Amino acid sequence: MNDFRKALPEIDPEDIISSEVVEQSVSDNPNSAARRLALQVLYEVDSTDHAVGEVINGQLPYAELNERSTAFMREIVMGVLDHLKALDAIISHFAPEFPLDQVAIVDRNVLRISIYEISIYKLTPMRVAIDEAVELAKLFGAEGSARFVNGVLGAVVNDEATLATLLNKHKVNNA
Repeated sequence: MNDFRKALPEIDPEDIISSEVVEQSVSDNPNSAARRLALQVLYEVDSTDHAVGEVINGQLPYAELNERSTAFMREIVMGVLDHLKALDAIISHFAPEFPLDQVAIVDRNVLRISIYEISIYKLTPMRVAIDEAVELAKLFGAEGSARFVNGVLGAVVNDEATLATLLNKHKVNNA
């Protein structure tokens, strides 16, 4: 026990310890807020055995979403879950060196949301979906998440034929 204490540096209670808080800007855009909540819901559903309805009902009171944004969030969550196999096949195809179960839960769900918006929902402009995904990755992901997400999405949108084939293979009607 004495050896352990000797290894610790001397701490003077008068020492000033400084810290820096880095503020992350959060967009006031209602769709961005809906995507943030959709990501949080999908993260919880992906990492636990909680039912999606319970998760949404548990998260919604803490979100400041209007009725339209709440509907958009639900569309994203339910759309992603309804097309999970197709979305995961797309991610696996365009990021073959990263097995899906080894991709961080945040990154996996950011990609699912964006690919859903780009290829199935189709009401979100492609650049907006990619930019929003990169911002979500910066906000919630690890250091390299934004670069990873941007790279995978860039590959997805640059190969429309393969994307259409994968969607068709999984019988996604909106492709």
